[in-house]
Amino acid sequence: MSRIGKLPIAVPAGVDVTIDGRTVAVKGPKGTLTHTVVAPIEIAKGEDGVLNVTRPNDERQNKALHGLSRTLVANMITGVTQGYVKKLEISGVGYRVVAKGSNLEFSLGYSHPITVEAPEGITFKVESPTRFSVEGIDKQKVGEVAANIRKLRKPDPYKAKGVKYEGEVIRRKVGKAGK
Repeated sequence: MSRIGKLPIAVPAGVDVTIDGRTVAVKGPKGTLTHTVVAPIEIAKGEDGVLNVTRPNDERQNKALHGLSRTLVANMITGVTQGYVKKLEISGVGYRVVAKGSNLEFSLGYSHPITVEAPEGITFKVESPTRFSVEGIDKQKVGEVAANIRKLRKPDPYKAKGVKYEGEVIRRKVGKAGK
């Protein structure tokens, strides 16, 4: 049995889980998320508001999908109750971010400002010109948007200029030795 997949998923109060065939819908105080479970994996509601994820046999593929399916549903429950936040920092002379409505406008050393529009279900919060966060209920979407923003100007290994995650350690390189 998968160590992760065999764990039951606790459903907190205020969260409504609906299972319709292969589709799992989770509704909570922050919103609603749906997910279609892959074919061999089964999800069932147990007693005491607990979800159980099962697999038909111990094939390698089914073991992997077992843990994956359980984690995806658990992440949906966490998303609709607490939400997910990715914090990012900008470092570099003249590099900054400004909120323009629901969008972000970046000055990252290019000849033009870069505008990033917030996808549905994602909100941006600008704490200072060099710090901002990406928030939402879908963990995958929050991580993807944050990664795409970081990709606009990855941290440079020589001067560590660019967009990085909060707490990320940039591996620095030594510059060319002068004569």
